[in-house]
Amino acid sequence: MTTKNHLASNILIMTHRNLLKTLHNPDSLSDVIIEPVIFTLLFGYLFGGVIAGSVHAYLPMLVSGILVQSILNAASGSGQQLREDINAGVFARFKTLPISPIAPLAGQLVGDSLRLLLSGVAALTTAFLMGWRPTVGLPTLVAVLLLAIFIGWSTSWIFALVGLMAKNAELIGSLSMIIILVLTFLSNAFIPTKTLPRFIQTIVKLNPVSLTITAIRMILRTGNWSSNATMVLISGGIIILIFMPLTVFIYQQRD
Repeated sequence: MTTKNHLASNILIMTHRNLLKTLHNPDSLSDVIIEPVIFTLLFGYLFGGVIAGSVHAYLPMLVSGILVQSILNAASGSGQQLREDINAGVFARFKTLPISPIAPLAGQLVGDSLRLLLSGVAALTTAFLMGWRPTVGLPTLVAVLLLAIFIGWSTSWIFALVGLMAKNAELIGSLSMIIILVLTFLSNAFIPTKTLPRFIQTIVKLNPVSLTITAIRMILRTGNWSSNATMVLISGGIIILIFMPLTVFIYQQRD
């Protein structure tokens, strides 16, 4: 077996392991599948009538916000899972096996992309069952989902770096949840920004989550790719270029 095939095989095995870990861990499964369903139902039925006059009228606004929130929330679990494995000594045992040294980290991040896919599908499916009907075709809807997954996966490198550097998995989980909630609630995810005070509007406009949500809404409304969507891709690429090498370097420096 060639070196490349050996590495790919190792990564696939580690990816499979991390997916099984998610499916067998109630907390991780809740982050990936249950929370998108609950938040979609909660915000839809709680705020739909107040903000848009009805749940059905509110869903086009809600879908993009819930999609991004769900995927970012799933991405935040990357750091916590890494730290749990490190604290349990799992990564130390991996180093004694005849596998590529980078495979455990790569398997975690590849598995993250599949976790993000599950989270996004759960949010969109729940909205569809509540009555949301996209005005764009399936290819465009898939492009929107992939765009959200891309920005979520790029963000997961930040959380992975935090997981390698922090010492407490529970603290990582709590801080990640607070950060995601602040970023999404101080954005245009759930309410029209014109109703906010002017200084809050400024914060919302500077929030990168707002840029992602705006890009997704424009694609879902018009069916066309926009400059905002391109900016999201560029932003995600910059995050990867910065945090992927840092994460790999810190990981390789571990004893």
